[in-house]
Formats: sequence, structure tokens, C-alpha cells
Amino acid sequence: MLLGVSIFVFSLTRMAGDPAAAYNQSDRPLSEAARNAINERYHLNDPVYVQYFYWLEGVIGGDWGYSPTARLPVTEAIGKFFPATFELTMISILIAIVIGIALGTISAVRRDTPADHATRIMALSGVSLPVFWLGLMLQFIFGFSLKWLPLDGRYDTNLSLLAGNRIHEYTGFRLIDTILNGNWTMFGDAFLHIILPAITLSFGTIAIVTRIMRSSMLEVMNLDYVRTARSKGLPERLVIRKHARRNAMIPTTTVIGLSFGGLLSGAVLTESIFSWPGLGRWSASATLSNDWNAILGFTLLAAFIYVVVNLAVDVLYAYLDPRVRLE
Repeated sequence: MLLGVSIFVFSLTRMAGDPAAAYNQSDRPLSEAARNAINERYHLNDPVYVQYFYWLEGVIGGDWGYSPTARLPVTEAIGKFFPATFELTMISILIAIVIGIALGTISAVRRDTPADHATRIMALSGVSLPVFWLGLMLQFIFGFSLKWLPLDGRYDTNLSLLAGNRIHEYTGFRLIDTILNGNWTMFGDAFLHIILPAITLSFGTIAIVTRIMRSSMLEVMNLDYVRTARSKGLPERLVIRKHARRNAMIPTTTVIGLSFGGLLSGAVLTESIFSWPGLGRWSASATLSNDWNAILGFTLLAAFIYVVVNLAVDVLYAYLDPRVRLE
């Protein structure tokens, strides 16, 4: 899968334009000698398939090229921007899991009631609303009008410059680092900054998880073992939690796993709207400036994460479904 993605995206980047053009500076275009040196170094004068093999050799060896947008090698740029995106994605997927599973379960248990209808309308809205529109509306309501939450950024730069608010970055994850530093003022500031982008990014996933969970619960609740559990006199709460919901989680887990990769790659719009300094914003800037190395690096990383998450989901099946065993 990774090999196929790399071939496809590499071919598209080569068809899109001159790879050396990304090294042009707005105030100082590349000289002919500099352009020839870049073409020679990255084998850009060779056929595309030869360029690909040289690029793949570099990727395997840890050289993913240079990103003029970040003014760093691609691997260093990923290391710089990845923690912000991963932190935002993790908070978003946790919000989606907790709210989506809860709403899906309630909607199925209270089928055809006002609660069910309201949940289904919310789920339909979640898959229909564009991310950029939702983000702008949340900014306008909670950031501009009510002034409850910050409009953009990962933290308040003015607050971070005050004495005693310097944070030593142990992990690159702002929430974790502020805790490790014992600075609860900066933790609260980081927490407030992540609320709006996390809600924006998670809203569509909440809707998907809710709909899948509702459908799975409705199917499971009509099966024999659930009726048997009820006939034994078990409390309805225990029947729902231990017998129905756990088995309904099997297809939902697949959706959550796929959604995680989607959130990571779909953070481009959210990070751009909220000026979040992550991979998504970097890749958007790279696309506008024809930074092909950055685009290739971001795409390959997203594909790798998809593969790892799908593997984790397959392993998790063995825990959720007793019929699945790892031999």
C-alpha cells in the first residue's frame, strides 16, 4: 500500500510542474548555476522512474529531501509539526468516541423517541456541514462574540513570554509538557486554545460514529443472546453495557480506526482556519508554494498511519470478538 501511494503521488508531483521551482525565493530567483546544481543533486534531469528510485532510496535511508517552505529537511519538519497535529487529532478522536458511542447507544435504546430523532438530525448535520464553515462559525460565536475561547493559535504568545511561563518541551505535546513543567496557568491556556479546533475536527466523526453505533446496536439488540440475557432477569443497564454495546463496538471500531487516519490528514482545513502550527497547515503552505518534497512526506506519513491504525484495529478485534483469535 505504501509503495503504491508513493508511486502515485510521486508521479502526480512530477506532472504538476518543475520540482526545482520550489527552491525559488520570491525576492531572489534561482540562478542557472543553482538550478543545474539542484537538478544534478536530485537527478531531476533523469526520466521520472529513475527519479523515483533515487527518491525512494533516499526515503529508505532517512533522506526525504528538503522543504523550502519550512526551511528544514522534510524529516525535521515532520518532527517539528507532527506533535501539534497528533495532539489535536487525539483530543478530537477522544471527543468523537465518547460522544458518538454515547449518542448512538441512547438513540438505539430509545428508538423512535424525541431523543432518537434529535440524535439523527445531529448526525445528519455533522456529515453535511463543511469543516471550514463550522470552524468559522465557532470562531465567530465563541471567540469573537462571546469571547469565551481564543480565536486561533496553539497558545497565547504574550502569556508565554511572562516570567515563570517558559515551558521546557519534553515531548512536543503542549498539554503534556505544561503538566510535566507543573505550570497549570499555561496548561489552562493550552487547553482553552485546543477546544474550538478539536470540536471542529471531531464534529463529522461524531456523526459517523453515532450513526454506525446506532445501526449496530439496533441489530445486536434483536439477537438471541440479548433476549436470553433479559429473560434471565439481568438489569437492562447491564444488558446494554455488557452484552449489546460490546458486540456493537466491532463495526464501530473499524470506523473509528479509519476516522483517525482521516482526522490526521483532514486537519489541513482545521489547522489553516485556527492557525494551528501542525502538519496540515504546513502541507497547505507547501501545496501553494509547490513544495513537492513536503507534499510527498506528508502523504507518505498519512498513508503509514492508515496502515498502522488498520493493523491496530485488526488486533483489537481479538479482544472485542471472542470468535476472533490470533494464531
